[in-house]
Amino acid sequence: MQQVHRSGPLKQQNKAHKHGKHRSKGQREDGGRVSVKTLSRKAISVKRKNDRKNDAVQMRKRKRDEAIAKKRCVGSSGAPPHCVAVIPLHADLSTESVIDKLVHCDDQNVVRKIDNGITHVRVARFKQRVEFIPIKYGSPYDILDSAKVADSLLLLLSSSNEGIDEFGESCLSCLMGQGMPSVTLVTQDADSVPVKKQKDARKFLQKSMERWFPEDKLHNASTKQECLLVLRHITSQKLRNIHYREHRSHLISEHVQFDMNKDSESAGTLKLTGYVRSRTLSCNRLVHISGLGDYQLSQIDVLEDPNILNAKTDRKSRKDNQDVDMEDSSSVNEALSIIKPDASKIESLDSEVIPDPMEGEQTWPTEEELAEADQDRKSMSRRVPKGTSDYQSFWIVDDETEDNAVDDDDDDDDDDDMDEEMTAMDEDSDDNDDGEDDDDLSESEEEYEEVTVEDKDAKYDEQMDMAEEYSLLEKLKQEKQHVMFPDEVDTPRDLPARTRFQKYRGLKSFRTSPWDAKENLPLDYAKIFQFQNFKRMSKKILNSDDVEDDLDNGVTAWSYVRLHVANVPKNLGEKLEPNSPVAAFSLLPHEQKMSVVNIVLRKSPDVSRPIKSKDKLIFQIGYRRFSACPIFSQHTNANKHKFERFLPQDTAVVATMYAPISFPPAPVLVFQERPFGGFELVAKGSLLSVDPDRIITKRVVLSGYPFKINKKSCVVRYMFFNREDINWFKPVELRTKWGRRGHIKEPLGTHGHMKCIFDGQLKSQDTILMVLYKRVFPKWNYSSIVNKPMTISKPVSSFVSMETIEEEKEGAAFALFD
Repeated sequence: MQQVHRSGPLKQQNKAHKHGKHRSKGQREDGGRVSVKTLSRKAISVKRKNDRKNDAVQMRKRKRDEAIAKKRCVGSSGAPPHCVAVIPLHADLSTESVIDKLVHCDDQNVVRKIDNGITHVRVARFKQRVEFIPIKYGSPYDILDSAKVADSLLLLLSSSNEGIDEFGESCLSCLMGQGMPSVTLVTQDADSVPVKKQKDARKFLQKSMERWFPEDKLHNASTKQECLLVLRHITSQKLRNIHYREHRSHLISEHVQFDMNKDSESAGTLKLTGYVRSRTLSCNRLVHISGLGDYQLSQIDVLEDPNILNAKTDRKSRKDNQDVDMEDSSSVNEALSIIKPDASKIESLDSEVIPDPMEGEQTWPTEEELAEADQDRKSMSRRVPKGTSDYQSFWIVDDETEDNAVDDDDDDDDDDDMDEEMTAMDEDSDDNDDGEDDDDLSESEEEYEEVTVEDKDAKYDEQMDMAEEYSLLEKLKQEKQHVMFPDEVDTPRDLPARTRFQKYRGLKSFRTSPWDAKENLPLDYAKIFQFQNFKRMSKKILNSDDVEDDLDNGVTAWSYVRLHVANVPKNLGEKLEPNSPVAAFSLLPHEQKMSVVNIVLRKSPDVSRPIKSKDKLIFQIGYRRFSACPIFSQHTNANKHKFERFLPQDTAVVATMYAPISFPPAPVLVFQERPFGGFELVAKGSLLSVDPDRIITKRVVLSGYPFKINKKSCVVRYMFFNREDINWFKPVELRTKWGRRGHIKEPLGTHGHMKCIFDGQLKSQDTILMVLYKRVFPKWNYSSIVNKPMTISKPVSSFVSMETIEEEKEGAAFALFD
């Protein structure tokens, strides 16, 4: 009989095969077997590498197209001429002769020369227009102003005099700090060198300029063929971007004219003629003129371009190869159209907020405060005239109160004490020296009578400013004292320490202790403007494109216009030199308003004399030049920054001052006035932020010495001189120079001894310190008007003889960059 196997719960169940997480062949959309190459890591890396190559190719192509488009926008038809500033870097060079060789190197060039020295040339061979602006040797502000607007620079070098002199090196340093456009290096006097030495002289110049321009080639401008190559290099070179001028429309004047207003004897209208570059120029916007300040535009005249490329009317002049001279194009060219500002949209010149003194919050005192005030008033005994009530007597100020009052506006009170102490020490030493000198004089009196003072020495003394010499000596002493004992101040004995340092406070930790940025602000903060988020506002303004709004009351870029700058003071308008370039920049929104500006600075390595906080300095931030008295602080990422009394030599610091708002990125140059009207570059940097909430704290260190030591306890003396001061500063933590920390336990006696407890055994040679802080603010010393320095007609050397001073005007020996 056949046996039947029945399936049931006792039948064996085999475990299913784990085929992985991928789908089966039937479940796939494409079906079939998966290629191993598509799943390998090598294939994925190759794909990513190809993607990166494609991205690089696309980026390179986009940058090439942008460079070609920018090059077409300068010098070609329908665009402004290629602006070239010709700058001599040696006193023996001539800009006019080089320009004359370049513009006449081709017979097809059409040359148009203006009375102020600017030369326009139409290069038919390259289909370009070039504008040459000659700059005088020894005019630093003219060099900087022309470089702000020029598309490229033509730097002249001397083959026979080691290329450049000291003034030329200083100019290159300033140009590098300001932002250098495209550069063409040209030697002018190569023929003056013997033929056998020309090759060596060229190699020497090329090697000496490599530290400034490692990628630029040196050109000669002797023959017509060489000049044609230089002209070709100028018209075809890649143009560099200078960020602060790419976002603002700007103009360099070809004609400057100042006309007095009929209804005013103190102001007039300044007329600037030239090409608008970079952006659309709106008549409603303010314009800034370097060294003169911010002004409104009353009118814009659109003129016919006198330098049209391939004009039919210039065929005869091309054949005859004659230069076209125009004395005053502003009178010859009639305005094609006149643009007036919109009264409802024109920006105001108001740069400050007018504070309301009654705006402060006033609260009524409580009954407890009134009772406490009455008790204090009764406890105060003072001598008053007969019939004076208690209320009237409260307003009578005693002499002692006036003497002991601390000036709230004086932030250098501790420095003054140090100065007085050092002056007293100097007087003592001078007394001793005077006694010795008297003895020597009595012994050799007859010898001094026979010696006669030479005329050269007398003239040398006439040029010396002894007050400046003594001031520099005091600063050197203060800087040396500050380096040896940073922030240490002696406690005054004739004034209570609680009165002398009443504005200071102690901090548990300088890094983590809170400090309210809106606490005890000065009155100047009521006149400034502040952004809620400066970075966001800066990004919004720089990335905004409001061309459509400006076209109604403005002109497009590349237009040839005449700007009417309204209400320019008479004394400023008449000082403008006709042959000096005048640069005008259109301001972005809010850039005429005052705020607290912070810039990062680094002192020039060749400047050795001390520069103190609140010294008057001349700043050039981007296109703007002004003078101010900044305060220095450490450049850190913390929320509080330590005040620096002097500009350090080897580290970067932040300079804070009241100045108009500017948007980064913007380069910064810092100059300082020298005796006899000279200027010197002392620091370079960049714009950091516009932030009034930056907390700058001034540190004062009071020092004391151990008198009796008993393990962790110690009796300290010479830090204070009365019992009340010890009780006043009792909550402040103490520390020592060897790293111990402690606090004041109790005063001992009435002459300033106190018992202190520390966290470890104290050494007898240790010093006890108390660190106090207060917030400091800059002073309102902003001035938008900066006078031009004296023009240097000879190369400046480190040593100046009296013959040089006699030949030059007074103060030429101390001119710029000496």
